[in-house]
Parts: sequence; structure tokens; C-alpha cells
Amino acid sequence: MKPAKNNLIERIIDANINRAKEGLRVCEEITRFLLNNRVLTAGLKGLRHKIDAALKLAPQKAELLRVRYSLQDVGFGVRLAKEFRRLSCNDIFFANMARVKESLRVLEEFSKLSSAKLALQFKKIRYEVYEIEKKVAGKLPDKFL
Repeated sequence: MKPAKNNLIERIIDANINRAKEGLRVCEEITRFLLNNRVLTAGLKGLRHKIDAALKLAPQKAELLRVRYSLQDVGFGVRLAKEFRRLSCNDIFFANMARVKESLRVLEEFSKLSSAKLALQFKKIRYEVYEIEKKVAGKLPDKFL
């Protein structure tokens, strides 16, 4: 089934919500199990929950799951070799933080079409991500695992 053209923005928002939260969860696992750091783990978990809270401002929230066509998404099979190559947990952490920041920027931009307040929330979360990334980076050994 091909997605309807009138649901394009909702599909972009849905994909980027998922991408941001998944990336945060990966980073959370690093701070939880590898760094054993309660404060950083709570910070990353809190950011995931802030994304959920921000979604309450989304006028199209109820539509997001309905317009998801994961297996028909033209980006589903697009892969780069470097996506499957990680040399350390540091690589995993920074790749996922990049994914989170990019997704939040997409969410900020496309939310401007329906809610300036929601766009501002995503911007605030993005800046919090910058700060926690710096804190975690300061705790990571040069080559972690």
C-alpha cells in the first residue's frame, strides 16, 4: 500500500520521533551498563520522555502511527557500509548522538508547519542533547571496548 500524499509531514515526524528516541536509548544503555553512571543515564532517559511530552503538543499526534508504512518506505533498504562498522562503543555512542541531533533538527523544522510551540520544544531538547553529549564524551575512555 502506497502512503497518501496528504500524510507526508506526519510520516516525516513519525520517522524522526522514532529515530531520535532509538538513538537516545542506545546512548542510555552505554551510560547505564558501560559507564555505570546513574546521572547521565537519567539525563538521557529524561530526554526520551521530553520527546514524548513534546508530542502532546503535536496537532497530528493521533495520525502518526496510522500513517506509518515502515516496510514500504523507500529508505528502508538504503544502507551504507559504514552503518555496519563500529570499532568501539565510542563509535556507537557518537553515531547515535549524531542521529538524535539530526532527527531533532528535522522535527524542529517540520513542526514549524503546524506548531511554533512544538518546534521550540524540539529545539530546546536538541540543545539539551548537545550538553549531555559533551558530558558523556568527557567520561568515555579513548577506546571504550
